[in-house]
Amino acid sequence: MIQVYVASNNPVKISAAKRGFEQMFPSEKFSVLPFKNQVVITSQPMTDKETLQGAWKRANNIRELAPDGDYWVGIEGGCEDKPGGLSAFAWVVVLSVERCGRGRSGEFFLPEKVAELVRQGVELGEADDRVFSRNNSKQGNGAIGLLTDNAIDREGLYVPAVIFALIPFKNPELYP
Repeated sequence: MIQVYVASNNPVKISAAKRGFEQMFPSEKFSVLPFKNQVVITSQPMTDKETLQGAWKRANNIRELAPDGDYWVGIEGGCEDKPGGLSAFAWVVVLSVERCGRGRSGEFFLPEKVAELVRQGVELGEADDRVFSRNNSKQGNGAIGLLTDNAIDREGLYVPAVIFALIPFKNPELYP
């Protein structure tokens, strides 16, 4: 069985990683294990670059702490101010001994009430909980689920990014 460590205890991230691996490699069996992140990362990355760096740090940190894995996955959600408002997205980094893959989720714009709180330093999940009168939405449907009435939830946002990050592993001859 192929062992995959995910740098998080968040069930949404664990499930997204599992679904992404299973969709890319349907004939394989995976053991997808949470691993509490030990590296200090900004609680709310506010740029694309900072978000990618957070995903990279998460994946690299668990690769060092759990060297018995076959793959190590870092998933980091972030925001960035752009013309038109504050956008939200995620980066995924997948590492193996031989290679690295990166994938980014789709991007959407946050309502101004949520954006104002995030710009003041409140983590997106906490801002969502305040504005939408929820509790722990980041381990549930997340901002995207709240805004789309679950047409896409947080896990659904992350799965394509996991798949994108796995492209070099699916096509190793093209990504030496």
